[in-house]
Amino acid sequence: MTTTDEGLKARHRAMWASGDYPSMVDTFLLPLGPALVEACRIGPGLRVLDVAAGTGNAAIPAAERGASVVASDLTPELLDAGRERARSGGIQLDWAEADAEHLPFPDEDFDVVMSCIGAMFAPHHQLVADELVRVCRPGGTVGLTSWTPEGMIGGLFRTMGGFAPPPPPGAQPPPLWGSEQHLSELFGDKVTFETLERRVLEVTAFQHPLDWGEHFKQRYGPTISTLKHARSNGRDQELEAALEDFCREWNLGTEDEARFEQEYLLAVGTRN
Repeated sequence: MTTTDEGLKARHRAMWASGDYPSMVDTFLLPLGPALVEACRIGPGLRVLDVAAGTGNAAIPAAERGASVVASDLTPELLDAGRERARSGGIQLDWAEADAEHLPFPDEDFDVVMSCIGAMFAPHHQLVADELVRVCRPGGTVGLTSWTPEGMIGGLFRTMGGFAPPPPPGAQPPPLWGSEQHLSELFGDKVTFETLERRVLEVTAFQHPLDWGEHFKQRYGPTISTLKHARSNGRDQELEAALEDFCREWNLGTEDEARFEQEYLLAVGTRN
């Protein structure tokens, strides 16, 4: 890994450690993990790797089903939160600090390799896809949930894009992972996807539409990082206004009872 790569990884760790991502999981993201585990048909006797596992939103339900699970993530603070969550529930699994672009596991080591809105945020998509395939045994399962470009989180990244620092060379937008065509380009004939299904995560945790934006500004690393950059350029008020407009645009409820739908792509396939 080059010095440039090391600096990029350090910035990513700091971004995801900022705010309070574990509380975001608890507030509205919890349903995504069990949905991925169910779709991957995880059960006893399987060896499972959760890549960019964060706090274990998919890894912990997989372990609850009797699988032997390794939860890996670039950010130690998220792993610490996951360990505590598993410990409080009496659930046994392994936790490993690991970069999704350079996984520290042998070839063909796992029966199931999955990632729940995690691996999509590593900057170099092809490196990640190649690693997911490499560590999965032939005939094993690769399972992913990713926010779509057309959905609400894809829209959030477009809204923030004009205020964010320029991406590093070779980096691609995270929501591309939610595109069926992009997955086809990344995995080619290495994975045959039996399931490519767009689903919606309904979010009703916020009373007022702008509360969604406030939640992200206080707790979501990418939004916190973008606000910091905008502030350094004197554009923070402009970004704040854009986020308020965004929340109102995507609210499907009322001013006093907000409801949002966050579209994601569920992709589950067999490693050839």
